[in-house]
Amino acid sequence: MTPTRRCVCPGSFDPVTHGHLDIIARATTLFEEVVVAILHNPAKRGTFEVPRRVAMVQQALPQELADRVRVESFGGQLLVDVCRQVDAGAIVKGLRGGTDFAYELPMALMNKHLTGVETVFLAGDPSLEHVSSSLVKEVHQYGGDVSALVPAEVLAALDELG
Repeated sequence: MTPTRRCVCPGSFDPVTHGHLDIIARATTLFEEVVVAILHNPAKRGTFEVPRRVAMVQQALPQELADRVRVESFGGQLLVDVCRQVDAGAIVKGLRGGTDFAYELPMALMNKHLTGVETVFLAGDPSLEHVSSSLVKEVHQYGGDVSALVPAEVLAALDELG
């Protein structure tokens, strides 16, 4: 197998957090191109519509990463099929702790079994270990300050929701 130049960084990004952006930025140091795959699960209703999530990730990316990161949405297919579609040989996932690893490892092994695609786990920034999209939404809903955890565009979008 030849070394891969492109990876997929998948997730719902509902909404994108500084933890997500940290993993994406660090993935650009390992791969020439990072495809941020915003996955849409028709069985789940997201807080933000998929096109809005795509826009929020694009807006939140630092300018210096804009030519190395592509943001696209995908739905109704396996992650390994997304990898084939964009010609990526690796998946990059951020881990906040042991619980994430226990959840992600079986999926990584299945993806390897199905197509040979490798999964690269990056340890999350310890200062953001407690941050998840669902927790950010819940804390914001009850009036908590999440401004240090999400980009300004996301905070504005959360404020619009009420």
